[in-house]
Amino acid sequence: MTPTRSIALENTGLYHPDFERDSCGFGLIANMDNQPSHWLVQTGIESLSRLAHRGAVAHDGKTGDGCGLLFQKPDAFMRFEAERLGFTLAPLYAVGQVFLNQDPALADTARTRLASELEVQGLSVCGFRPVPINTDVCGEMALRTLPLIEQIFVNAPVDMDADVFERLLFVARRRTEKALAGSDGMFYVSSLSCRVIVYKGMIIPRNLPLFYPDLNDERFASALCLYHQRFSTNTWPEWRLAQPFRYLAHNGEINTINGNRNWAASRDKLYDSPLFENMADVLPFSAMSGSDSLSLDNMLEGFVQGGIDIRLALRLLIPPAWQNRDVMDQDLKALYEYYSLHMDSWDGPAGLVVTDGKLALCSMDRNGLRPARYVITDDRHLTIASEIGVYDYDPERVVAKGRLGPSEMIGLDLASGKLHSSAEIDAVLKSRQPYRHWIKQYTTYYKTNNEMEGTGADPVADDILH
Repeated sequence: MTPTRSIALENTGLYHPDFERDSCGFGLIANMDNQPSHWLVQTGIESLSRLAHRGAVAHDGKTGDGCGLLFQKPDAFMRFEAERLGFTLAPLYAVGQVFLNQDPALADTARTRLASELEVQGLSVCGFRPVPINTDVCGEMALRTLPLIEQIFVNAPVDMDADVFERLLFVARRRTEKALAGSDGMFYVSSLSCRVIVYKGMIIPRNLPLFYPDLNDERFASALCLYHQRFSTNTWPEWRLAQPFRYLAHNGEINTINGNRNWAASRDKLYDSPLFENMADVLPFSAMSGSDSLSLDNMLEGFVQGGIDIRLALRLLIPPAWQNRDVMDQDLKALYEYYSLHMDSWDGPAGLVVTDGKLALCSMDRNGLRPARYVITDDRHLTIASEIGVYDYDPERVVAKGRLGPSEMIGLDLASGKLHSSAEIDAVLKSRQPYRHWIKQYTTYYKTNNEMEGTGADPVADDILH
């Protein structure tokens, strides 16, 4: 959907209206030493507010296309709220941000089913917390579809590994979603994790901390924030379609979305992972409706929970242009050829900021048409955004800055505090398996009639096999 302009823009100096492009705004700010602070939360909110021009506003002046924030789970705040409600939290616990139907009966059905599925996985449900909200900042359209917003607190068994806990939460959520699919009730889980939490909605950025008073509490601290202002182009605005999603915030369009969804569905019977007791519990990974970003997040989540490194999962879904590139490292090219036999690329333009709670990443697709610039300040804060100026830092404190080009990825390991370049990430990924050997040993190439009449050589295979 292309918006019409009510005001004619005139040429002014170097500016020309033909250069106008509407697209989402996204960003990430992280403390490189993994030190949570309320300052970072406030700065993430300020940064999001400065991306308001990246979205649209309805005629009511309050309903936005959607915006949101993804944080590390604010442990001190959540433990305070749990104690206030009489919940006893284990050393390892999760919080889910859940959208429910305003109808009490339908909401109770969804609560009961979600709690039951979590208990089936051996997890303990402490209870639900109504999330305080201020509807005065909501517009008419947002109020008409406003969900009931609650948080669920879930304890892990003693000594359970956090990755295993995350996977069981995923399985329980998927089983609940499938059980409630097709019902008249609204049920959507914005996040259900022991590591991260998402606050989002159909409001404008400056109103987000007014709508969610939680965000103003000094105890609400995080070392990581992903933020996103949506410009709705391929779906109507909805509360659930505001970003960030559970893993990513995306700026751009996946132009191959219909094919991607169908290709993913066609491989459902081929997906397998020893980490899932029953693959049928979690398949299909990708939603067949909603926004392109939603489906991309679904696939990323499925791969990560199935045991694939999040950096590799991103490379599988949105690979660089590797075919016919003689200058590309042959082992790296073999990695991409190997996975191209299993996964069709989700082609953009696409810029993404991504996290699993352990790594904070930014990645560009092969076209590089969605800019992302980064800045590192001497207080060890990394900022990545679709534009400069999302918050006011002293230029003299900048120790490094740059921008990502086509297919580039950078990643911050929150545990070690190390920032890895695209080349460093690719070096790790290509060395984990003997992709070049696998391609040579197990791949058969069939030539078309045209190829048989010509040189008879497949250029990509020739690069790798010889």
